[in-house]
Amino acid sequence: MNKTPRPRRTLPEGISLARLRGKVELTLHNREALYHLTIVAAGMIAFVRVRFAPQILATLPEIEAEFKKDLVRLRAIVQGAAISRELWLRSRHGTWRFFRVTADGLVEIDRNGQVYPGGAPGPLAG
Repeated sequence: MNKTPRPRRTLPEGISLARLRGKVELTLHNREALYHLTIVAAGMIAFVRVRFAPQILATLPEIEAEFKKDLVRLRAIVQGAAISRELWLRSRHGTWRFFRVTADGLVEIDRNGQVYPGGAPGPLAG
């Protein structure tokens, strides 16, 4: 996959989506930050990195390869039942995909943070 600059809409749209799930707190603009924002809701906290994906239809192995540095950062956050480490991807056309980062892979989730019963449907329109 080719590296392209992140569109200006990715993080602001991600923040809007995050607010639908709970209270949102942004990290300071810091190149070393492990995550971009946190979502605090009843009984859980999500640490989220929001990124632009040039190939939104990529397979899980392709996504893991493309966003390896992001996944390393998210995996540095302690794992727990009430903690979700998430990678959110947006295409140039406003299509989103959401992933929970596990110790050894990715699980596709919906925009509410729930794992899809019976498997993930793939990319979702904005």
